[in-house]
Amino acid sequence: MSKILVTGAAGFIGFHLSQALLQLGNQVIGLDNLNDYYDVNLKCNRLAQLKQQPNFQFYPLDLADRPGMEALFRAHQFERVIHLAAQAGVRYSLENPHAYVDSNLVGFLHILEGCRQQQVQHLIYASSSSVYGANRSMPFSTRQTVDHPLSLYAATKKANELMAHTYSHLYNIPTTGLRFFTVYGPWGRPDMALFTFTKSILEGKPIDVFNHGKMRRDFTYIDDIVDGIICLLNHIPQQNSDASASSASHSHAPYRIYNIGNNQPVELLRFIEVLESSLGAVAQKNFLPLQPGEVLETYADIEDLQQAVGFTPQVPIEVGIPQFVDWYRRYYQLGKPTWISGRWKQTEAALCGMNAGLASG
Repeated sequence: MSKILVTGAAGFIGFHLSQALLQLGNQVIGLDNLNDYYDVNLKCNRLAQLKQQPNFQFYPLDLADRPGMEALFRAHQFERVIHLAAQAGVRYSLENPHAYVDSNLVGFLHILEGCRQQQVQHLIYASSSSVYGANRSMPFSTRQTVDHPLSLYAATKKANELMAHTYSHLYNIPTTGLRFFTVYGPWGRPDMALFTFTKSILEGKPIDVFNHGKMRRDFTYIDDIVDGIICLLNHIPQQNSDASASSASHSHAPYRIYNIGNNQPVELLRFIEVLESSLGAVAQKNFLPLQPGEVLETYADIEDLQQAVGFTPQVPIEVGIPQFVDWYRRYYQLGKPTWISGRWKQTEAALCGMNAGLASG
């Protein structure tokens, strides 16, 4: 059993990953500041499920709280740290840039310092496909330079990769950065397209379709993301004495960067079509121009991750979207779907009991 810190444990990916790690017999220390960037009730309901597990302990802590973060690392001898907490959202970074500096830069420094002081064996952290910015060469490869971000959010994620490399070089801390590609699934973020589209279609409201639907995204199902992270836990980067072997994704330091995506970009209009079929309803589409900070296409080259740990995504949107819709109907009591989210989740009876208890409370 390993003691693992998961930051952002009440978030979408952090919740699913924490459940998986607990089911595998690990001790998980969860951290989250439970901010109101999106529905806090959704975060609390995720957290309520995790708190049922005896090997889970939670700290309501902000990454920018330096004394609190220092005390957390001193109190626990973490073997692994999986850093997923961040201020997310490309569009929101245009409205509230200071939140991204506090969480994504200052907060990440506190994570790196904690790992240095306590000699953590492996730090895995969330980067983003948004770092590719203005790149138009497809698929996106970690061998490409990523020097032209299109949003402050993307710039902070690129900065995280640079900061991680510095600490790997200076202090021999093994770090692995993961560039996530449009993650979706049950318990997903309400600010993401699948969630907002589903809500609007069920309420008979129009959906905003940017760039008139002429966009492609490498939509990646949550279980595939969790699989990839778990496979990397013990795949610890090593120092490389051959400096000439360095590239954009690795160097002489114990440092690696991987893309983690579905490797199959999908047209936005096709994505909406599958959602309409799953809901049994046709969307009213409000076609709009491309928004500032958005990119036209994302497409993950995952060859490095495949070679490193055998990562192969399993879930196409034709399977993943109906599973999200089933969860959405259950969570908001809009029907009686039969599917329960994920391979590591609780039984149907336990999940229904939890949702009923939360709803009545």
